[in-house]
Amino acid sequence: MIHTYLGETIRFEIKYKNRTSVGMTIDSYGNVEIQAPKGTSDEKILQLLEEKWDIIQRKLKEMKGRLDGPQEKAYKHGESFLYLGNTYPIQIIQDKNITEDRVSFEGERLHIYVKQLDDEKIKQALKRFYYQQCKALVEKSISSYQSHFKTKPRSIRITDSKTTWGTCDSKLQLTFNWRLAMAPREVIDYVVVHEMCHMVHLNHDRSFWRLVGKIMPDYKEKENWLNLSSWKMTV
Repeated sequence: MIHTYLGETIRFEIKYKNRTSVGMTIDSYGNVEIQAPKGTSDEKILQLLEEKWDIIQRKLKEMKGRLDGPQEKAYKHGESFLYLGNTYPIQIIQDKNITEDRVSFEGERLHIYVKQLDDEKIKQALKRFYYQQCKALVEKSISSYQSHFKTKPRSIRITDSKTTWGTCDSKLQLTFNWRLAMAPREVIDYVVVHEMCHMVHLNHDRSFWRLVGKIMPDYKEKENWLNLSSWKMTV
């Protein structure tokens, strides 16, 4: 079925089931499905759609972004980048007198100070900022959760991994992806807890997940954020 509201049109499917209320799901491909009790009127179903319209449009936009993949960034004033789970515009300041290009978070903007207005130098300055922030955030998180563990990490490294958010090896060396600085603090905490739990259980057996759940009962919500948002964690 098709419904148009506030100038936007969506397609949706209705499935009538033995249930007492009307519900809605949106799958990973952006397909909208309404589950309704048998005999539910079209008016009631459309009322639900319109009540959830903002949520539906936001989710459909997210799904489209995931399917399209990350868009190429423009290193100019106003371009947005993720930091701690939110997007912020960048402000580029050229200063030929500085000794090193740098980035600072000031007043809801990421200020990028560079000697030259060069895209690659701006990009590298951003990456250094995320590396530094990730290290500080991870170290703070490890300190916060250390009381749950008898052992301590032997080393902590920030890396540029294309496949993992973090790792822990048999020598208790922890590594973390610099892109984690783009995630909310609680998501960073989850990745830290996940890897610290590997200091106790090196595999992903039931004992490992029980320990993760004991320390962070809502860890699946954090996993879900990473699964849905990783495509846009890029510079």
